[in-house]
Amino acid sequence: MTGRVVVIGVGNPFRRDDGAGPAVIESLRSRGAPSAELAVSDGDPGRLMELWRPADSVIVAESLRSPAGRPGRLHTLRADRAARLAAETASTHGLGLAEALALAAALGRLPHAVVVHAVEGADFSVGVGLSPAVRAALPALVHLVADSVRAAHR
Repeated sequence: MTGRVVVIGVGNPFRRDDGAGPAVIESLRSRGAPSAELAVSDGDPGRLMELWRPADSVIVAESLRSPAGRPGRLHTLRADRAARLAAETASTHGLGLAEALALAAALGRLPHAVVVHAVEGADFSVGVGLSPAVRAALPALVHLVADSVRAAHR
């Protein structure tokens, strides 16, 4: 056990609601983040695995598409559930977090604990700025991530 906690904001701030993950990291940095390493990733599986190596706890913030289509709705998932979402193409990325989790599990490189906090997005078009629903949900998403960091240190 390393005691290392890593928070990764996955997404692209130039694809509107896909920028929710990076916006969480920006918010944590601006308010004095809890004791964790903060990083932003485009979701590439290889780069994600490098960011969390050798962390004990990884907390991911990102946006997702949902068939239910309830923008701003928050989800908290453990690694196994997040990995299964790959088959449902919930991720906003072609290959991303779900594939990274499945690959890390197969290689024995999965961190001890992985929590994914995600917000359902509404607009993934090219451009900057979150949709009103995701912008309104962002403080709650940041709060969930900060709580997970505190829990990881207990």
